[in-house]
Amino acid sequence: MDRGTDRAEQGTATEPAEPGRVPLAVVVVDRDGLVSHWSRGARRLFGVPKDEAIGRTALDLLPVSGALPDERDTTPHAAYDGLGPDLESSLDGGLSYPAAGRARLTASGDGRVDVLWWAYPLVGPGPERLLVLAADADGLRADDGALERIAPGFALHTDFPGSEDLARRLPEILPSMSVGESARIVAQVLELGYPILEFSQNDRVPVTPDWGVARRAERKARRERAARALAAGEPVPEELRDEGEDLEHAAVREHLEFLNEVSGRIGTSLDLSRTIIEVSRAVVPRFTDVAGTYLREQVVAGEGFPDGVPDTTTLWHRVALEHTDEPGRWDDVVPVGEAMPFPAHTPFFQCMTSGEPVLVPRISEQMGHAIAAQFDKRDIRPLITGRSMLVVPLKARHVVLGFMILLRHPERPVFDDMDRVTGAELAARAGLVLDNARMYTYQETVAETLQDSMLPHIPPRMAGCDIATRYLPGTLLGRIGGDWFDAVKLPGGRTAFVVGDVMGHGLNSAAMMGQLRTAVQTMAGLDLPPAQLLRNLDDLAQRLGDTYLATCLYAVYDPIASELHLANAGHIPPVLVRADDGRSELLELPTGAPIGVGGVPFEAERLRVEPGDRLVMCTDGLVEVRGEDIGVGLATLCESAAHPAASMDDACDTIIRSLNTRGGRKDDVALLMARLNGIEPDDVAEWRLALDPAEAGRARAAVRERLHDWGLAKLVASAELLVSELVTNAVRHSHARPVELRLVRGDTLLCEVDDDDHELPTLLSSGSLDDSGRGLRVVSTLSREWGTSRTKTGKTVWFELTLPGR
Repeated sequence: MDRGTDRAEQGTATEPAEPGRVPLAVVVVDRDGLVSHWSRGARRLFGVPKDEAIGRTALDLLPVSGALPDERDTTPHAAYDGLGPDLESSLDGGLSYPAAGRARLTASGDGRVDVLWWAYPLVGPGPERLLVLAADADGLRADDGALERIAPGFALHTDFPGSEDLARRLPEILPSMSVGESARIVAQVLELGYPILEFSQNDRVPVTPDWGVARRAERKARRERAARALAAGEPVPEELRDEGEDLEHAAVREHLEFLNEVSGRIGTSLDLSRTIIEVSRAVVPRFTDVAGTYLREQVVAGEGFPDGVPDTTTLWHRVALEHTDEPGRWDDVVPVGEAMPFPAHTPFFQCMTSGEPVLVPRISEQMGHAIAAQFDKRDIRPLITGRSMLVVPLKARHVVLGFMILLRHPERPVFDDMDRVTGAELAARAGLVLDNARMYTYQETVAETLQDSMLPHIPPRMAGCDIATRYLPGTLLGRIGGDWFDAVKLPGGRTAFVVGDVMGHGLNSAAMMGQLRTAVQTMAGLDLPPAQLLRNLDDLAQRLGDTYLATCLYAVYDPIASELHLANAGHIPPVLVRADDGRSELLELPTGAPIGVGGVPFEAERLRVEPGDRLVMCTDGLVEVRGEDIGVGLATLCESAAHPAASMDDACDTIIRSLNTRGGRKDDVALLMARLNGIEPDDVAEWRLALDPAEAGRARAAVRERLHDWGLAKLVASAELLVSELVTNAVRHSHARPVELRLVRGDTLLCEVDDDDHELPTLLSSGSLDDSGRGLRVVSTLSREWGTSRTKTGKTVWFELTLPGR
């Protein structure tokens, strides 16, 4: 467009323009009505130099002195004097839609200029308010009068030749604007309507820049002369000044295009390691030959935002190194992963403490020696001496996260002030991208730590069963979810298995999961029946709020009775693998509503199991894949669960491999598998004791005899003492029902004492003269583990002793 004005210099003002090629003037008006851009075409058309036009009121520069009522255009997208707003109204801000027309403007000197104009209102965050394109109407009229009618207008959807040319060239005539601003203006021009001329009632052609071929060779020679003058630091001759401006504008455009390209290549993910590599590779080799990236220790470690200004003790990790030298030349001298501080006399320290780029046109031998001094037993001088160096800080929120060392080969032009500006802008964009990745990594680490802390560490063996678990985070952004599993020890050698899934993802879901899991553990300790436990859990969820829903499957395994007692709250059913024939089946349980719905009853079922049967419980993230019926996943779960395996861990891995390789899984996964070994009747001994203090002696004798029968004579002394304490307390506090004593031989020796008193005993401090309070302290000291729990009819107090050789 600007350059299209060259045609006006080639011939007379009345020479007709080539169809589709019209010299245009470009003027941008800001929201205050002041000119913010004034092209060279505008200078030639209106006779006002750019430095005098910028900042002046547009109405002062383009005063309308008269209309041309004899020209009319009936096209729907054309508007000019007599049919729509005039140019003065447009410049004064009274324009909310595109307009076009003809006007007669007062020019410098005594003459007047008959112009065609197009005005585009601009919207968006930038300061620009109006874009005006103008052309000399007299230059379009043929000497023979063939072009009797010249009317400007707009075409919204056109396939005219050259329509892409305007979109491509408009950013080039707005060098004072950023790439983003000029792109925004181009988009609005094309959306509002493409500028066209109507030469007759039937001929409508698009207006595109006059990019004539005839003078390209001459312009190239003029540019080369201007370039030599600029390179030599000499003033550019007046006749070449336009070419000098073009060269400066071209350099600016080149740097803007480079920054725009780099911005598109970095930040494609929130992975910190990948982002670091993207930043380093984006600048080699186009901008530099060597790029080394250093980050502060806290950033690399994924910790919080680094505090304070770096000093000589700050450790900087070399996290990436890209170069165009021969392979291996840099790897041994400056390996990636090395951490080191930087002395105060180095350019690197100056950059990281000031937060500003540091430019070294050439690294002298003295500076090369000073830099190499910090590399123990490695001579880096051959790699850096004689090269041009630019050190740019990687900042975010005014804090230096790291810096980049950029080096150019000696035969390449040294970094200059424009490179310094480009490097600073590059580093600013890279710093924001790195900070986003750092923040995401940090938050993900915090969330994963939170979730890991909430997931239980279940022992591989509990009374009468072996247990294996797996947890897989989701593949969604922000992989934290609300899936959980647990195994809770219950009175009578029983174990409660639970698997649940809070709907949704993120920290809130993980926090809700933690609350529900804690509630289940507490209520399981009260030995509530499965249906009642889910009922209470639903009530709790209602009190916590209606934001989240959760599914939950709760099962109680009694290894002595070989029985499962299960209840389901909207969860996928469990799988039971039979030990006798290897057959697997989905257990059809009454499925209640999810936890949090409220007001829905829950039902429980009892199921007979045999030693060696396996129970598999999981969340829907394992079996559900988008676009696939969940029945397919459940069938695969049954098939994989029945597959023979050498161990419980191998069985879990088989299930994960079978279901996790189908693709499409987004949700997190919780899996719990229990092999129900049962407890043989010969390993259980039970007694009923009357409410008589003398029963403590009977209990000691019975326990002593049974332990000798089991070959556990080494445990007799400790077991007698602890049983005597518990039975004495039970007899003292019971009301009517006899006391029950049970011994269970499994992985440990379990002793339980039941009575009908609902008040749980507590461990108290006792002095040397106190008459009571020492019994539970003895139990706590001598037992491997002990505890109390309420039952329907009272309470249970229990302890465990480690078996000899275990």
